[in-house]
Amino acid sequence: MINILICDDHLIVRQGLKQILADAPDIAVGGEATNGVEAVRMVRGGAFDLVLLDIAMPQADGLDVLKQLKSEFPRLPVLMLSTYPDKQYAIRCLRQGAAGYLNKSVDTDRLIEAIHKAAGGRIYVTPQIAELLAVTVSAGTAQSPHEMLSHREYQVFQLIAAGCSVAQIAEKLSLSPNTVSTYRARICEKTGVRNDVEIALYAVRQDLLQV
Repeated sequence: MINILICDDHLIVRQGLKQILADAPDIAVGGEATNGVEAVRMVRGGAFDLVLLDIAMPQADGLDVLKQLKSEFPRLPVLMLSTYPDKQYAIRCLRQGAAGYLNKSVDTDRLIEAIHKAAGGRIYVTPQIAELLAVTVSAGTAQSPHEMLSHREYQVFQLIAAGCSVAQIAEKLSLSPNTVSTYRARICEKTGVRNDVEIALYAVRQDLLQV
């Protein structure tokens, strides 16, 4: 039996996942976490075989939670769930040790297949993500400028591209405005842009805007 922890802040998503997985005879939902901090706490106190983790989690971002879990429990498979396009986060998640990246629109059979593969110690990738990986490998060591951003820099990058002010970003990410401004300066340096408008244009050209 594969004992799973579902981590998502939306009740309807957790209920939907439980209903889907209830039909799988060898999968059991052993717990639910509604935020990132709770997810880490429950893994520390439980005996889970796999974690289904939403990227957009309150209190502790999904990628931060992934990093923490892989640091403390390197052999624990973590499947990332997201509403964002593969291009935005899939490679980042896999580089941080995720056992797979799934869009929340995934069909039931593919979700169960991913769980079985991840629980068996393998990596689950969709054909779309496999193509992204192939492009990354074929490019050798060369990286696009936005791929050199740290996770926090990338979060600030996307919020700037979405039109958020420094104060709004500071509130959303629980950072000081000065820290946000520092991240903004690093983003400009790494991507070669000069201002917020150029950050937004860069995001549009690279298809990185969150929708």
